[in-house]
Amino acid sequence: MKKTISLNGTWQWQEAGQSRSFAGTVPGSVLTDMLRLGMIPDPFWRRNEYGVRELMMRDYVYRRDFQVDAQDLEADEIRLVCEGLDTIAHITLNGVRIADGNDMHRRYSFDVKAHLKEGLNRIEVRFDSSLAFVREADQKSDIFYASTGSIHGNGFLRKAHCMFGWDWGPQLPDAGIFRDIFLECSKTARLGDVRVRQNHENGVQVCISAEAELLRPAECTLQAEITAPDGKVLTRTAACSGTAEVAFDIPSPELWWPNGFGAQPLYTVRVTLLHGSETLDVWQRRIGLRTVTVSTQKDEWGSEFAFVVNGVKIFAMGANYIPQDSLLPRVTPERERRLIADCARANFNCIRIWGGGYFPGDALYDACDEYGILVWQDLMFACNVYVLTDDFEQNIVAEVRDNARRLRHHASLALWCGNNEMEWGWGDMWARLRGHSPRYKADYIKIFELILPRALAKYDDQTFFWPSTPSSGGALDDPNADNRGDQHYWDVWHSGKPFTEYRRHYFRFCSEYGFQSFPHEKTIRSFTLPQDRNIFSEVMESHQKNGEANCKIFTYIAGYFQYPKDLDSIAYISQILQLKAVQYGVEHWRRNRGRCMGSLYWQLNDCWPVASWASIDYCGRWKALHYGARRFYAPLIASAQEKEELSTEIAYYVHNDSREARNCTLEVALIRSDFQVLCFERTQVTAEPLQAKPVYETDFAPYLTEERQRRECFARYRLTENGKTVSTGVTLFVKPKHFQFRKPEYRASVREERDRFAIHIEADTFSYYTELYFQDVDCVFSDNFFDITSPAGVDVTVDKKDLSEERSASELERSLVIRSVADSYEAEEADGTHGTEP
Repeated sequence: MKKTISLNGTWQWQEAGQSRSFAGTVPGSVLTDMLRLGMIPDPFWRRNEYGVRELMMRDYVYRRDFQVDAQDLEADEIRLVCEGLDTIAHITLNGVRIADGNDMHRRYSFDVKAHLKEGLNRIEVRFDSSLAFVREADQKSDIFYASTGSIHGNGFLRKAHCMFGWDWGPQLPDAGIFRDIFLECSKTARLGDVRVRQNHENGVQVCISAEAELLRPAECTLQAEITAPDGKVLTRTAACSGTAEVAFDIPSPELWWPNGFGAQPLYTVRVTLLHGSETLDVWQRRIGLRTVTVSTQKDEWGSEFAFVVNGVKIFAMGANYIPQDSLLPRVTPERERRLIADCARANFNCIRIWGGGYFPGDALYDACDEYGILVWQDLMFACNVYVLTDDFEQNIVAEVRDNARRLRHHASLALWCGNNEMEWGWGDMWARLRGHSPRYKADYIKIFELILPRALAKYDDQTFFWPSTPSSGGALDDPNADNRGDQHYWDVWHSGKPFTEYRRHYFRFCSEYGFQSFPHEKTIRSFTLPQDRNIFSEVMESHQKNGEANCKIFTYIAGYFQYPKDLDSIAYISQILQLKAVQYGVEHWRRNRGRCMGSLYWQLNDCWPVASWASIDYCGRWKALHYGARRFYAPLIASAQEKEELSTEIAYYVHNDSREARNCTLEVALIRSDFQVLCFERTQVTAEPLQAKPVYETDFAPYLTEERQRRECFARYRLTENGKTVSTGVTLFVKPKHFQFRKPEYRASVREERDRFAIHIEADTFSYYTELYFQDVDCVFSDNFFDITSPAGVDVTVDKKDLSEERSASELERSLVIRSVADSYEAEEADGTHGTEP
C-alpha cells in the first residue's frame, strides 16, 4: 500500500543570509514561530502590527533532515506533496533545486525519487518576501487601484489578498509551510483523479470514476464501497488499468438537507485500488445524497436567484466568512468546527466563503456537511485588477483543479463564484477603476467568463457557477441590478442612509450588506492599555480599518440613542445598532419570500480583535447580531412591519421556512413600561410551508393620544407553537433616545441542572435589549440582548460545555452582569412619578 512519510514537525528556520537558526514548527509560519519564541511582540497588541509587518520584507529559509530507508526507495514513485506553501517558495532537496511555487492556493506535488538517498536527507524551502514582491510589482505597474486598507500590488501575487490588509484586517503578509508536507511512496500504481457524481432522475444513482496511474505495466482492480448511515455496505468492482467507473443504485436513499429543512445523513465512499490481493491506494470521503443548483428563471419581477435543494427553493440565511486568523497556522480544525457550529446554532443554512482570503481547511467543509450549511464558494479573487499572462493563466487553472478536486464531493458545496465585486467594478466603472487600460477590462472577461468557467466545467461539472458577486449573469450587464442575480447593498452604512432604506429595495438575493460595531469590552482589553480605551485614540483607530467608520457609528448612535456614558457602553450600543440594522433588512426580505431568496450579511467572523461588521468577534464572543440572527433566521418567526418608521399602524407577518405547515398563535399587546397591559389580541395562525404572509393588522393610535404615552408604551408581539414561545419582539413609537426609560432594578438567580445552568432574570420595569455576561468567564447563552416585557421575567440557559472554564452556580451568579439600554447613558432623575417626563 502507498506509504506516507510525514515531514511535519520540528524544522530549523532562519532569516536568509544569517547564520543563526531557530527551531520552528511545521505546519506553521514565520510569524507564529517568531511569536512562540518571543522574538516579536504580539502583532495584535496595540499598534505592533506595523513593526511586525516590516519583518516580512525579508526572506526566510526552513530546513529539516529526514530518514529514507532502502525499502522506501524500492517504490516506483516518490512524490513530495505540499498542501500549503505561503507563497514564493523555492524547494531544494539534498542541495538540488527541484521546484518552485508562487501560489498559496495550490496543492503542489513533485516527483523526487531521483533526488533521494538511503539514510539522511535534507529538504530546504526558501520563502522570498511577498511584501517586497508586491511593492516592487506596484512600482513597475500602471495599475493604481487597490482595495481600502490594502497594500498596492497585492493582485500580482496568488496569496490571500487580505494578508496585505483590508478594511477590517491588518497588513501581516506572513510566510511559511502552513499545511501538511509529506512524501508519498507508491508501487505499481496509484489513484489519480477520483470523482463522485449523483443522478436523482429515477431514484438515486451514484457513479464513481477513478483513474489508475500506472507506474509499471499491471492489471489492477478498482473496488468501491458505499456505507449508508445505518452501516449497510454496497460494493462494486471493476477492472482498472486506466479509468474505471462503477455505479450504485442506492436503496431507500436518505436525502441530505440544509439546516432547518431536514436531516444531514452522510454516506461514506471508499475507493480501493488493488493489484491482486495487494492494496495499492485508498481514497475515502463522505457525501450527502442531494441535488443542489441555483434557479435563475424569469418571473414577474425579473429573474429569480434561488438555491434549489432536492427540488425545494431555499431562502438562504447566513453570512460571509473571512479567514479566522491573520496568522493562518492558528486556524485549527477545532476553531473551524466551532465557528460552523455557531452558525448552525444561529439558524444559518448558508455561508459565503469570500474571495479575498483563502480556501479553508477540510474540517470547515466537513462541519458544513454535518450541520447542513450550504457553501457559496468564491474563487480567490477580490477587488483587484488582474493582468492575464500565460503564467497567471496556468496558475489559476491549477488552483481551480486542486480545489475543485478537494471540495466537489461535499454535500454542502452549492455554488462556485468567480470573484468578489470585480464585475460590479468594471460594469459600473467604479471611480477608482476609471483610467485603467481597456486591456485589463478585456482580461477580466477572459479570466472570469472563459478561462475559469471552462476549468470548473472540466473539474466539477455538477456545481453551479456564477461569474461574480454581485452579478446579473455576466457580460458586465448591470451587475448589481435589483431585479435579477445577486446584490451587494451598502447605502445603509457606507452612504449613511437610515435602516428604513432597506424597505425601498426588493432584491432577489442580498449576498453582502452589513453594519459595523465594536467588540465587547473584554475583547477591547485584549489589545489595549487603559489609556488607549477611547475610540479616537491612536490604538483604537489602528484597530478600525474602515477610515471614517467610528464617526459613522456615532452618527447612527445620534440618530437612535442617547450619548453612551463610557467606552463599554459605546461598544454595547454599537452592537445593538448593528443588530437592528441587519434585522431590519432580513425581516423585510423574508416578508417578500419568493421575490427575495437570500440574505448573507457581511460578515460572520474576524481575523483579529477589531471594530468590524462581524457578528462573532475574534475571541469567539457572540455579538448582539449573532444572538439576533438566532432569532430572525429561525425557520418560524413573526415580524412587525410599521406603515412607516415609528408609525402606530403595524402589520404582523408570520414566516415559515420549513417544509411542513405549522399551527401557531400570534399574541399582540400594547404595554406600558411599568408592565401594565393596555390592549391585547390573540390570533390563531396556520403558517403554510415555505411562505411568509401578513396575519394581523392594527393601529394603536386610540391608545396613544398623548405624546407622553408614545414615550412610555411599546407594542409586543409573541408567536407560540404548542404553548412554547418561538418568536418575540417589540416595537417603539418613538426612537429609543426619546423613550422614557427607567433604569431597571434586576433580580437574577442561577440554578445548576444536569448539563446546564438555568438563569432567571426579572426587572421592575421594561428592559430593552438586555445583555448578560459573566465578568470572569465566557459562554454562549440560549438567548441574549432580549427584552424584558413583563414581571415574569426571562429564562435563559448556558450549557456547561459552553463555559470557557468550570464554575459553580453560586460563582456564576456573583459574576453575572446585567444591563440594558437604560444603563448605557447618564440619565437625569425624573420627578418621581413614573410615566411623566422629567
